[in-house]
Amino acid sequence: MKHRYLPMTEQDQKEMLEAVGVSHIDELFDDIPESVRFKGELQIKKAKSEPALTKELSALAAKNKDTKAYASFLGAGVYDHYAPIIVDHVLSRSEFYTAYTPYQPEISQGELQAIFEFQTMICELTGMDVANSSMYDGGTALAEAAMLSCGSTRRKKILVSAAVHPQYRSVLQTYAKGQYIEVVEIPYTDGTTDTAALKEQMDDDVAGVIVQYPNFFGRLEALDEMETAIHEHKGLFIVCSNPLALGALTPPGQLGADIVIGDAQPFGIPAAFGGPHCGYFAVTSKLMRKVPGRLVGQTVDEDGQRGFVLTLQAREQHIRREKATSNICSNQALNALAASVAMTALGKMGVREMAIQNIQKAHYAKQAMKEKGLDIVFDGPSFNEFVVKLPTPYGECRDRLLEKGIIAGYHLGEDYPELKDHMLVAVTELRTKEEIDALVQELGDRHE
Repeated sequence: MKHRYLPMTEQDQKEMLEAVGVSHIDELFDDIPESVRFKGELQIKKAKSEPALTKELSALAAKNKDTKAYASFLGAGVYDHYAPIIVDHVLSRSEFYTAYTPYQPEISQGELQAIFEFQTMICELTGMDVANSSMYDGGTALAEAAMLSCGSTRRKKILVSAAVHPQYRSVLQTYAKGQYIEVVEIPYTDGTTDTAALKEQMDDDVAGVIVQYPNFFGRLEALDEMETAIHEHKGLFIVCSNPLALGALTPPGQLGADIVIGDAQPFGIPAAFGGPHCGYFAVTSKLMRKVPGRLVGQTVDEDGQRGFVLTLQAREQHIRREKATSNICSNQALNALAASVAMTALGKMGVREMAIQNIQKAHYAKQAMKEKGLDIVFDGPSFNEFVVKLPTPYGECRDRLLEKGIIAGYHLGEDYPELKDHMLVAVTELRTKEEIDALVQELGDRHE
């Protein structure tokens, strides 16, 4: 069947209504009082034929400026990376594509093994002991990490760096409000967390401290300096990391992190207008039983054959609500599978090579901009992003670059008023020397 959906004829509708014992669709809503029912017609377009609808939607889609036709330097948490072609092939298989919850392990071994491999590879990248089978995205993973730290320490204060993704911090504020948790932002200085301010704020009321590595500005944080101050007060150290960067950087687990979270989008998951993506969540072994969501474990069956099962599900669906560590009831199984396939196809050396190319190409772009006289702000060790002060207002720059077939970087003035007309430039392994040179040339010409 080639239909992407199942069409319904009038006869189909009639037979379904007869099967449930009603003569008209309106009867299905009899339990809703007349006084609250909508009267009249919805203000939407009239139905079109399938060919006409397809033509209209195709015309709308053609207005998008996508990364297939344009060179994108837009990052800020969602990146244009190489995805091995095998990722789409595996995801399109019906046994994965339609799978939801592998509650019956005897018929879900393929999906369970894929998730188990995802957990294993996340642990290897982060240097942590245990990882769950994924979260909704990086933002919810960060907020859940904060909630775990409060529950584990029985404290009600979270410190978060202002150099953490602004949208992630917004999700944290939403979670914290419902749990009556105080969130204190630690300022940044020269593009990295103000370590002195962090140490000043640390006390025995702090449950956890959240830092991003690399941070939102692309800079690398001095995790080892922070770790001592945090653990002196018995707080938990939470690190939000781009997993691809960990292919080249020292894993947070080796620098004293208690919880490492982030988004697996760089591995085989398309930008997709910002989601859905796949959050990862990794912890030390002592926090294993407090991890939200699901974990897949390895075991043997009655014949001694290797097998996989869901285990340690500390969710409200499985235990008493007051004992639950989270109300996240699902995982991003399909996107976690995409990340697993991508990491497997790339292998350890491939992941490292991708990470190094990001570093090298971003460094090349940064140096070329400096030579053109552009002001690189927060200059220092970074991964694949850096901040440049624009010679003209951001809106003008963005539109001009778009005319040249280039998608501009992120306008930091949206979230940091002090950085108005500063652009966060992301350079991934997919950007060619010609594309980088074109970006530098266009920005440099305006500067001159």
